[in-house]
Amino acid sequence: MHETMIRMRPSRVLHKLRAGEVVMSTKLNLADSRVVEIAAMSGFDCIWTDMEHVANDWSVIERQILAAKAYGVDIIVRVARGSYSDLVRPLELDATGIMVPHVMSLSDARLVIQQTKFHPLGRRPVDGGNADGAYCNIEFTDYLQQANTERFNILQIEDPEAMDELEEIASMPGVDMIFFGPGDFSQGIGAPGQMDHPKIAEARKRIAAAAADKGIFAGTVGTVGNWDELVAMGYSFINIGADVIGLSHYYRQLRESMSGKQLSMPSGMYGEK
Repeated sequence: MHETMIRMRPSRVLHKLRAGEVVMSTKLNLADSRVVEIAAMSGFDCIWTDMEHVANDWSVIERQILAAKAYGVDIIVRVARGSYSDLVRPLELDATGIMVPHVMSLSDARLVIQQTKFHPLGRRPVDGGNADGAYCNIEFTDYLQQANTERFNILQIEDPEAMDELEEIASMPGVDMIFFGPGDFSQGIGAPGQMDHPKIAEARKRIAAAAADKGIFAGTVGTVGNWDELVAMGYSFINIGADVIGLSHYYRQLRESMSGKQLSMPSGMYGEK
């Protein structure tokens, strides 16, 4: 009997990035996997869910990953900075990538690669018996090779300290993407919330340039308004919008549209004389 070779699900994000295309992602704070479905149906390439700031547990993450997979959309998990298990478990649940926050130095980045990439790039602990390894149905060495090429890490550069070794971080084998986070960076330079600060503009350009020079990808957060500017700068992975922002805007707009409407019952109702 001919045995069909089972392979790891390919990454939509990596396919587009390697073809020179720009990837559009959106951020989720809500836990419901139906939100993932709605975003996926809307045409995004990637869904970004969170375990750094959001109280998602592993069962929530698993359902979100399954929802994204059903639509052929990638999902990345921003991990908590804890043990190595916090970094690899999303990958074993078959998230397409992980985002590691607050990478502060070259030594910090080196540890991330050691823990999240298999040989020869790192020493990620092996267990092919989960969703990403098709429950032991992918041959051992194939699993390691496919995990290194069809799954990706995103190292967040969101602190000024990391800029001291930025080029060294970007040149390290096993780094797939560096991602500029301007919000925390603004705190780090003592200008919280000043997104037009010259040091933020300088860091944004330098991160994109470092990625291009070292042959890796650059990502950041953006808006519809500055999308073209970011692409021209060299960013090929851009996150726009978030579920909580969308819902807040919708409900606020709905409530404001009711301005001037009658919000009290006419007299004489309910038996009034």
